[in-house]
Amino acid sequence: MAIRSIVTGEDNEALRKISREVKAITPHILTLLDDMKETLIIEDGGGLAAPQVGVLRRIAVVSYNDEYYELINPRILEQSEDVLIEEEGCLSIPGVWGPVMRPQKITVSYTDRNGETHAIEATDMLARIFCHEIDHLDGVLFVDKTIEEIDGDEE
Repeated sequence: MAIRSIVTGEDNEALRKISREVKAITPHILTLLDDMKETLIIEDGGGLAAPQVGVLRRIAVVSYNDEYYELINPRILEQSEDVLIEEEGCLSIPGVWGPVMRPQKITVSYTDRNGETHAIEATDMLARIFCHEIDHLDGVLFVDKTIEEIDGDEE
């Protein structure tokens, strides 16, 4: 396993490309998953998508509540109409935070490192992290989705 360098900068072309689907789980893909997990641990992040380490493949690793999810070809199957607005940041855009509206609940399908397909229902923060990482696979950064917070006390 190795620590990978994280690609940074919201104008970085590598972060703006659509990732290719993984057709076969090869030793290279397994090494990438291991490296991404190790990099995520060192960086203390909630998630890391392959484009963030310079690989345009539909792969992400997510850490939540001491559990790791290795997502190959993830896609959102369903999402709730209920949304939450929370601050987000990104390892690829260090020091920048902003409010982003995300669905409160989603169902994600993905393939794991063993080639098995799963569907997971995620809520709140886990749903947010999954959405954020899947956006990376489509060349979308959280700064593209930041919104003006709605303040009910404005006159």
